[in-house]
Amino acid sequence: MALTKQQRAALREKFGGRCAYCGQPLGDKWHADHIEPIVRNDWFKRAGFSTPPRGPDFPHRDTLENMNPACAPCNLDKHSLSLESWRALMQRSNEVLMRDVSTFRRAVRYGLVTLSEKPIVFYFEQQKERPHD
Repeated sequence: MALTKQQRAALREKFGGRCAYCGQPLGDKWHADHIEPIVRNDWFKRAGFSTPPRGPDFPHRDTLENMNPACAPCNLDKHSLSLESWRALMQRSNEVLMRDVSTFRRAVRYGLVTLSEKPIVFYFEQQKERPHD
C-alpha cells in the first residue's frame, strides 16, 4: 500500500514521532512497518526477485490500521516476523550472544554488561498501559 503524505505524517505521529517498538525518536529515515506481515517468506528475495511472483501472502493485512511507525533498525530486524516471533527471537539475545560472541562473554565477566531476563515490552505496549490525562 502506498501511503499518501497525509497518511504517512499521521502514522509518524501515532506514538509522538517515536518508534512503536523501541521508543527512540524516528528521525528522517523511518519505516512504515506492517505489524502483522503481509509476506511471511522471503525466499523470493534470496532468489533475486524484488517482489513475490504471486503477490503478498496476506494482502488483506496491507492496511493503515496494520502499520506502525518504526525506526529502520527495528523494522529491518523484525523483517517479516510476527510480533510474537520477533519478541521470542530477541528474548534469546543473551543466550545467543553468550554462545557466539567472545567479546560479549568477556564484557559480562568484567561487569561491563549486565544480563537481564526482563521480558521485552514494546514501546506501543507501554503506551497502552499508561493512564491518559
